[in-house]
Amino acid sequence: MSGVKLVRQIAARPETVFEAITTQEGLAHWFGPDAGPVLVAEINLRIGGSFKVRFRMLDDSEHECSGKIVELEPPTRLATTWQWLGREAEGYSRVEYLLRATAQGTELIFTHTQLPDEEAARDHERGWNGAFDKLERYTNHAPTTR
Repeated sequence: MSGVKLVRQIAARPETVFEAITTQEGLAHWFGPDAGPVLVAEINLRIGGSFKVRFRMLDDSEHECSGKIVELEPPTRLATTWQWLGREAEGYSRVEYLLRATAQGTELIFTHTQLPDEEAARDHERGWNGAFDKLERYTNHAPTTR
C-alpha cells in the first residue's frame, strides 16, 4: 500500500479551513484538481456519516468519490474512508486532515493512505495539490462564520 502526505500553510483560521472541508458549500468551492466545477457535494458531518463529491475536470471527465467519516474533532481533525465510483474493486483508502493553528493561520497536515500502488499515490498527490491550491484561494476569501 502507498500513500500521500502534504503539508500546507493556509492564511485562514482553523475554523474557517475546517468549515471549508466539512460543509457542502465549502467543498463545492475547492474540491477537484483543476478549475472544473463540483457537480455534487454532500456531507453528513458525524461519526459514521457519509460524504460524496462528484466533479468535472476541464477535459470533461467526471469523477465521484465517497466514504464514511471515521474520526471527527472540530475544528482540528477529520478522517474518512475514500473510494472512487467505478473502482470499488480497489477497496477503501483513508483520508485525514489535521489542522493546527499558527501565527499565520493554519497548518494543514493531510494524508491519504492505503492507496493501491505508487502510481495511484502520484496521481492522488497531483490531484490533492490542485485541490489545495483552490482551498487556499477560497479560505482566503471565505466569510468567517464562527
